[in-house]
Amino acid sequence: MVVGLAVLWPGGAPAHERTGVGFDRQTQQATVISIEKVDCGAVNASAPPPTGDTSTAEGSSAQQQADGTCKKATIRVDTGEDKGRTFTEIVQPDQSRQLEQGQEVIVAYEPSAPRDLQYSVTDVNRRLPMGLLAGLFAVAVVAVGRLRGVMALIALAISFLVLNFFILPAILQGSNPLLVAVIGASAIMLIALYLCHGLSARTSVAVLGTLISLLLIGLLGSLLIGWAALTGNTDDNTGLIHGLYPSIDMSGLLLAGVIIGSLGVLDDVTVTQTSAVWELHEANPAMGWRGLYRAAIRIGRDHIASVVNTLALAYAGAALPLLLLFSIAQSSVGAVANSELVAEEIVRTLIGSIGLVASVPVTTALAALVVSADRPGAERATTGSGGPLARTGGRGRRRKR
Repeated sequence: MVVGLAVLWPGGAPAHERTGVGFDRQTQQATVISIEKVDCGAVNASAPPPTGDTSTAEGSSAQQQADGTCKKATIRVDTGEDKGRTFTEIVQPDQSRQLEQGQEVIVAYEPSAPRDLQYSVTDVNRRLPMGLLAGLFAVAVVAVGRLRGVMALIALAISFLVLNFFILPAILQGSNPLLVAVIGASAIMLIALYLCHGLSARTSVAVLGTLISLLLIGLLGSLLIGWAALTGNTDDNTGLIHGLYPSIDMSGLLLAGVIIGSLGVLDDVTVTQTSAVWELHEANPAMGWRGLYRAAIRIGRDHIASVVNTLALAYAGAALPLLLLFSIAQSSVGAVANSELVAEEIVRTLIGSIGLVASVPVTTALAALVVSADRPGAERATTGSGGPLARTGGRGRRRKR
């Protein structure tokens, strides 16, 4: 892993000329300093006439806007070279985002546009509520987890550093996404598990079980994604990435996403199974590795049932708007599943689920072998003639007599 990090370590994301499309735009922070109500009819009359054919529905919508009240927002740019500059933007009454005075927003800057059209509002500035939510999350984790919670937050920060400074730039530089994902995920796994759970045989078993499961996911993914002819280029964002960096293997990027997305749940499963085996051994040192495996695998079956359902619902929730569109179109289940957008999520879910299912018996068997080998005399001591069981049985017989 260390060798892989050293060989593939990027010098930063390669520079490119901005296209001004999607996320590839120059943005600045700004503030809405005033709102003025204006007549939509006057605004539409002064606007340039639309080009191309317009449908009856579009004409009806335009008539509704003409009869309503629009907002004329004056916005001040707060960052960048044009700090302090103001511009105006018209907000139609049927727009989903309505601006308010004092609201902080994100504006896009297009230097090649006419001066009065260079800036436009693209989104709301959500840094304050998101920062407060992150702070609340950190307080809750530390309050309940205490030192373990602190270590978990540090591990989370390191995971984001590995993602931002190794995985993403290395993929952008043209390195194999699968190789980058496996090495990066392994680094995140080692740091997070050992930092949160300490250097111990128990943690090492969880690490080994996670690594074996990741390799299985990578192998299955490379076979099935190619067999299903999934390109990984299914929306505007992936299309923009492919346009900016044609050398990136988009199907490999899809596989890298499967591996990284499965890592967090794999950590949960392997650590839980390892802890279950260790606790069972502490509760009954007389239990051999076969007994430990049978007892712990029963726990694992319950874990599998809940985790697989959780993973499937997580992917379904992320694709809910897309599923609604298919429902509106009254498409058949087969047609929906066959479309690449949905097929990607199905393949992603099934590959991750197979890896999760496999991690339970693999990790449980490893943990049972290691904990039994760690104390080989425990079973003999408790079951031998001079052990506690024999002495207890002897006292029982004397009391009976």
